Amino acid sequence: MKEQELIKMVNKTKNIEGKMVALISQINNMKDLMIGTVETLKRMPGYEEALDKLKQDVSDEPKLEK
Repeated sequence: MKEQELIKMVNKTKNIEGKMVALISQINNMKDLMIGTVETLKRMPGYEEALDKLKQDVSDEPKLEK
């Protein structure tokens, strides 16, 4: 391979690495947001009743066969 091609490959790899680091950071932020939202919902009045209704609705849905 030519040196110029290797330089291009290294630059592309560094670019991909930077994007992956940013993506992982965003995923971690989303996880924290989701955990906070769920914890907030758990403290709201009627949470247990709503959860029981969701469980019932899921169990009443017809099962899809694979």
